[in-house]
Amino acid sequence: MQGLEMEKVSSVLENADPFKTWWPAVIAVIVGIVVTVRTIMGGQRCPNDTNIKDNIVIITGGSSGIGYEIAKVLAARGGRIILACRNMETADKAAAIIKRELQCVALPNVKDNLNESNSKDKFYVEARYLDLRSFDSVCRFARKILAEFERVDILINNAGIIFDKTHTKTVDGFEQHLQVNYLSHFLLTHLLMPHLQKSSMGRVINVSAHAHASAKMDFTDPLNLAIHADKFHVRDAFAHSKLAVLLSTRYLAKALKGTSVTVNCCTPGLVRGTSHLRNSPLMAAFCIKVMTLPWMWLFMKNPFEGAQCAVHLATEQQLRNISGEYFNDCNIAVSSELGQNDELAEQLYAQTLTALKKKTKSDFYLKQKQI
Repeated sequence: MQGLEMEKVSSVLENADPFKTWWPAVIAVIVGIVVTVRTIMGGQRCPNDTNIKDNIVIITGGSSGIGYEIAKVLAARGGRIILACRNMETADKAAAIIKRELQCVALPNVKDNLNESNSKDKFYVEARYLDLRSFDSVCRFARKILAEFERVDILINNAGIIFDKTHTKTVDGFEQHLQVNYLSHFLLTHLLMPHLQKSSMGRVINVSAHAHASAKMDFTDPLNLAIHADKFHVRDAFAHSKLAVLLSTRYLAKALKGTSVTVNCCTPGLVRGTSHLRNSPLMAAFCIKVMTLPWMWLFMKNPFEGAQCAVHLATEQQLRNISGEYFNDCNIAVSSELGQNDELAEQLYAQTLTALKKKTKSDFYLKQKQI
């Protein structure tokens, strides 16, 4: 009896027609939904292929993640790329990898009569030391750039931290997220402003984040210096620093109106595969990490996708007269209500100058008067 039942089952399986069942349709629908969601969450690609040959481009935090992808794309378009990083070993490797990969892609398609030795010099990518936790390091970096280059065409303030300990202050006495994400980039931008103004189309691109929408900022103390920022939760500290980036972008754009320099900021979106998640609570436990990885793959961008908006701002010719805007997925977006507060932006800018005056040399402030 049992043998007959097994034979019937085997016969049914052998003669089964998969197209008469609903499983293939279900699987197709699921795959379609996953692909659609992934495509939408991946965001818009940079819509142009503009060449930026010989443009001098400085990218902070360009050794990994989003910064690395920005550097790779802009180097492929002819830019002279300077990776401003703290870890020089990683930065040197990143520069070498970018040049090697671009050479491998370009050599088979070389249309002119370049020989192999000349083609090795086709892509210019180098690493320079910059520690955003130190104003002294920022000043040293800027002095070297001003001495060695005749101009700066594009400055991308990309580097940033999140989930770092808020009670550990920098050597200059500031909360880490505030200094690395905002204050040091503010200082660097102003120190390099004379060279940016020498460019026919100088561009400053500040990287903010969606998190700015959850930030709070006191009008009387926008830097949160008087209320002990080191006691903030790391998420609050990160959000506050990114709101400061957005507000300073708007104010500086107004100050530079009528010059050849534009200032805009963008959000890369939610991006996986970067060092930002290294200290995240989600990455602390192995089980949680395994459970969240599939969802991160589905709903978060990869670094290449996260780099597209910054690449667009750096290369799009139609943006040459657009300044002081907030971009998301290569389009102008609406920021939070606080992010549009001009009075708060002015107050933040003034307090930032006062705070930096105590920590940096006076020649920095002479440069401010020239803006």
